[in-house]
Amino acid sequence: MSGLISIAIIVLAIIILLLATLFIVPQQRVAVIERFGKFNRTAAAGLNLRIPFIEQVAAKVSTQIQQLDVTTNTKTKDNVTLEIITSVQLLIDETKVFDAFYKLANPSSQIRSYIFDIVRAQVPSMTLDKVYESKDEIANNIEQALSKQMADFGYIVTKSLVTDINPDKRVLDAMNQINEQERLRDAAQAKAEAEKIIKVKQAEAEAEAMKLGGKGIADQRKEIIAGLRESIMELQEVLGSGVDPKEVMQLVITTQYFDALKEIGANSKTNTLLLPHTSQGMQTLTEQMLAANLSSDKK
Repeated sequence: MSGLISIAIIVLAIIILLLATLFIVPQQRVAVIERFGKFNRTAAAGLNLRIPFIEQVAAKVSTQIQQLDVTTNTKTKDNVTLEIITSVQLLIDETKVFDAFYKLANPSSQIRSYIFDIVRAQVPSMTLDKVYESKDEIANNIEQALSKQMADFGYIVTKSLVTDINPDKRVLDAMNQINEQERLRDAAQAKAEAEKIIKVKQAEAEAEAMKLGGKGIADQRKEIIAGLRESIMELQEVLGSGVDPKEVMQLVITTQYFDALKEIGANSKTNTLLLPHTSQGMQTLTEQMLAANLSSDKK
């Protein structure tokens, strides 16, 4: 019985010894091994061995890319207070795990301090508009300066980005008003140009219509004169060559006048009034019409 207990104790001791000897490091991790509290070596991902009770795993450091977001309050050259938000992506150099683990007590805080210093050294020399235009330039300067400074501490800076620029709310409201006024001005200018084009086209159309209308009136008068001439010639043929053309013209005009009166009388809604409408008035009207027609015929 005592032999079985001894064997069990030995087996248990072996198991404890194995557990103390073997350890696993996850993927994308590097284990820092210390011997009697002093750095001894690093262990890669997978199953590893250590000397029980002499060596211990101080930490398992991640080698994945990490992102650190930093908000920096600063002022521009034109005295605009703003927040610049930067995102820095970095990882630990597997060949410098010792430096990354032991040299920096608080890596995030110290990296933030470096970013504050870089941004506040560059932005105050720029105007607000220049800051917006130089986002990539600011990010590149942060990346270059931070890469040089953090390389001694075992960190690799892979990318730096300026993700946002937030001016003071009053400045932002003023910028929005300026943009709004510029857009309203452009809209008003475009509307005025459109109205100008419409008016020009309307004027051109009216001019063309008046031109065509005048041509139509002229053609109409030519046709009327030609018709009158033809009527006079026919009447002269009927009445004889000794008839005075003026008398023939007077007869034609009188006939046309009565035809016009007939048409006016046939329309129940007419509001046409001819004055004077006496025999003498008729004679005067005939003479005036004859003179006008003869004058047009000469032209």
